[in-house]
Amino acid sequence: MNKLELIKQIAIIIIFAKFFGLLARKLKAPQVAGEIIAGLLIGPSVFGWVQPSDFLGGMAEIGVIMLMFNAGLTTNINDLKKSGLKATLLACAGVAIPLAAGTLLFMTFYGFDKVGSEQFYRALFIGTILTATSVSITVQALKELGKLSTVVGTTIVSAAIIDDVIGIVVLTFVISLNPSHGNAGENFGSIVKVILSTILFFIVAIIVGYIFYRVFKLYEKKHSHTRRIPIVGLALAFSLSYVAEHFFGVADITGAYIAGVILCSTKDSSYISRKMDVNSYMLFGPIFFASIGLQTNIRALDGSIMLFSLAFVIVGMLSKILGCGAAARLCRFNMSDSLKIGCGMMTRGEVALIVAQRGLAEGIVDHAFFTSVILLIIVSSITTPIILKAIYAHDEKKAMQIEASGTENS
Repeated sequence: MNKLELIKQIAIIIIFAKFFGLLARKLKAPQVAGEIIAGLLIGPSVFGWVQPSDFLGGMAEIGVIMLMFNAGLTTNINDLKKSGLKATLLACAGVAIPLAAGTLLFMTFYGFDKVGSEQFYRALFIGTILTATSVSITVQALKELGKLSTVVGTTIVSAAIIDDVIGIVVLTFVISLNPSHGNAGENFGSIVKVILSTILFFIVAIIVGYIFYRVFKLYEKKHSHTRRIPIVGLALAFSLSYVAEHFFGVADITGAYIAGVILCSTKDSSYISRKMDVNSYMLFGPIFFASIGLQTNIRALDGSIMLFSLAFVIVGMLSKILGCGAAARLCRFNMSDSLKIGCGMMTRGEVALIVAQRGLAEGIVDHAFFTSVILLIIVSSITTPIILKAIYAHDEKKAMQIEASGTENS
């Protein structure tokens, strides 16, 4: 692809993403939903004006890193500490329920084979795909609603981060069950290696984070509210993203979020956040959200897989809502907040794609099931912001009615 073609495609993405984002807002829907629909329209599904490419994929990756860094910057560290145990329980439920539901779904369509058989192994892998959570869509939706820094918002982000870590361990475990991967000792060793690498990353992140926090506090005394401050913060975000994935096998967005958490208690955190918002809003954000739609080609849908795909989407979304929502109720969240948490955790994205691609590479699943994963990503990405906005609007309306009733009674 030549330079002029890239420039044209970026222009098309920005124009359509912003137009449909504003249109969505006019229709009382979150902007992010409009940007994803824009990607569907300009991509292979409808007009075919923009094709997915490595360059656009790279820009989209920068977009999600900046989004998660910003989420970390706006985190309330005290709320994060309080939500730690609850987030872990939510993440465990958000992995276990979809894993079981996805496995049962596949076996319902393609037969109940005995444990250890090749068919059972495929079913287990389909369940593994459903364990992934992509919180980036939810983060943007909560940000638009002004709810990202609330207890519910912090709990969702924390649970999603832990969910990804558990998901990596589950994926490694399921892959290791493949007989072609060597003896049991080697398989067990790969699982232990993933767990230890993950623990080691968080230990390193805490140590490096504390040192960097202290150095940054001294630095901002001399250069407070200067352009150097957000540049240093952004450098930390990309560095931790790289270190997390390259050296420890942890998702890069986890490193970006932790970088934001490291700086969230500094005096200039809001200043850095505003600067990140400008870049994200103008360029990288629209490309990231539109890229979700670009990766889908509805024209290529195979009728034979459609019924399974529809069931896969429904089960994938409901299993997260039920699993995380029920866990939230056990953690003493009220019904409304439990529903928000469950819905906030049901989005799927790049992690689900990575898991599915690993299954293709291993020969566990074929390309037909990729359609199911893409549909789940699209549907969950569009519906999650809309549902969250509706729940928050209902709560606000109810609170106003109670307040009005109380005023009349007095």
